[in-house]
Amino acid sequence: MKIIKWLDENFEEKLLVAMLAFSVILIFLQVIMRKVFSNSLSWSEELARYIFLYMIWIGASYATKKGKHLRIDVINNKIPEDKFLVFELFIYAIWLIFTLILFVLSAKLTASVFARGQLSPAMRLPMGYPYLSVPLGSGLMAIRLVQKMVEFYKEYKGSTLEKIEG
Repeated sequence: MKIIKWLDENFEEKLLVAMLAFSVILIFLQVIMRKVFSNSLSWSEELARYIFLYMIWIGASYATKKGKHLRIDVINNKIPEDKFLVFELFIYAIWLIFTLILFVLSAKLTASVFARGQLSPAMRLPMGYPYLSVPLGSGLMAIRLVQKMVEFYKEYKGSTLEKIEG
């Protein structure tokens, strides 16, 4: 249970930091190879690009967890307090549905790319791996959205009870 809790609290953040550090080292190494040794690593730019794809999608999940996605609060401020819970959960549900559709469609696309056996130009890596970033990120985001919905419901219900009792 401790492992699951640690993963829940740290997975995206630690993974993003590791990927960023690795890609910076990789790009720095490529610059050194080009400028100092007049020779480049053919695979480094491609790998950095694929790492960046994973950073984008895992970062989207992390932003969901931290509540850092852009929001337009104009409507939220106009909703009566008794309807706010339903409205906010409705917004989360729409977001979750979109994320699940993205997950399913991207998983199908990724499977078809793996099935075709297409390889990347420099590393000869199956192209399904870069495509896998989308279902992985959207799947993580869906999990984080469900967590946010439960968290919001508990917080809202708790604050409503305090107002009634107080």
